[in-house]
Amino acid sequence: MKVEATFHGDRKVFSVAAFNEGIGIYLRRLPVLWVEGEVIELRRNDAWAFVFFTLRDPASGACISATIPRRRFDALELALADGEKVLVEGKAEIYAAKGALSFRATTIERVGLGDHLAAIERLKRLLAAEGLFATERKRALPRFPRAIGVVTGADAAARGDVLTGIQSRYPAAKIVIIEARVQGAGAPRAIADALQRVAAHPSVDVVIVARGGGSFDDLLPFSSEVVVRAFAACPVPVVSAVGHEQDTPLCDLAADVRASTPTAAARLVVPDLRELQTALGRHRTAIDSAVRRSLGRERERLNRSRDRLGNAPVLLLERRRVTLDHAAARLQALSPRATLTRGYAIVRSGGIALRDASDAAPGVRVEVELALGSLTATVEEAQT
Repeated sequence: MKVEATFHGDRKVFSVAAFNEGIGIYLRRLPVLWVEGEVIELRRNDAWAFVFFTLRDPASGACISATIPRRRFDALELALADGEKVLVEGKAEIYAAKGALSFRATTIERVGLGDHLAAIERLKRLLAAEGLFATERKRALPRFPRAIGVVTGADAAARGDVLTGIQSRYPAAKIVIIEARVQGAGAPRAIADALQRVAAHPSVDVVIVARGGGSFDDLLPFSSEVVVRAFAACPVPVVSAVGHEQDTPLCDLAADVRASTPTAAARLVVPDLRELQTALGRHRTAIDSAVRRSLGRERERLNRSRDRLGNAPVLLLERRRVTLDHAAARLQALSPRATLTRGYAIVRSGGIALRDASDAAPGVRVEVELALGSLTATVEEAQT
């Protein structure tokens, strides 16, 4: 594209628009390059197509405006803050309408380990303040999960360690595997999406997120905000098995349980079948012994009851005989005949025992019953 000029006499003159357009044509010929500087005035909005920021030289204070497509910026998951030192890849361009020089970025990287650690520390404080790492949020792992979800990279050694560990301990376990990108740009969103998908499975009761060891940069996705929030929002317990024992990505703090290795994670989520069988044998023996002891006690109780039942009739008859003897003695003591033997007599008139002398008029015949025999007499006189 050629920029047209006009002539004023012998002078070749460009309009402002043509001049800016010519600068733009020249700038587009420049190669893609990297620029180092501090990020300041970072501005992002969901309604904007671009993210705007300024790159400043910390030594001289020189600045240049920069932009990057918002979707590309979000995919990087950098969580940048003003003052961080970065490397920015892109090309120079000019905004022709205002003649403003800027830098169109295609990617951004933090400079040095210290800057990454500082950013992670800031994010850690922010999420801790929201309560995402609180102990009371931690959930217990199910003893016998219906299915175990596993989020890991494709062809990862960690995947083999988890599967081997689970299947060797508890062969009947059901495993649901979701593969995700676990390293590089785009990994944070991929991990978060995979975690959400596997947790939505109707049978999954616990999820293992596993990744083997790697460099600090390799494990950075597991300290990204989107991954940490996905761990905290997971509807089922999550076991973090990322890196080695000495690695502590932020996802470990949001997980319900942290495992030092993927193999250790397998030991946490399923019981050991051999240990279960051994425990079952012990319980079976204990139950058998308890049943035998109970049957022995019941047998002894039945024997005692049988002996008591065998002796009961004799004891009952004896008690009844004693009772009858006592009753006979009382009846004997109360019997009229017992009174007669002591010299008393019963006088009857007309078969009715007389209690009052006036009931027997002179000349009336009466019967007199003695201890031995009876008499018949005639009343000659009644004295009252």
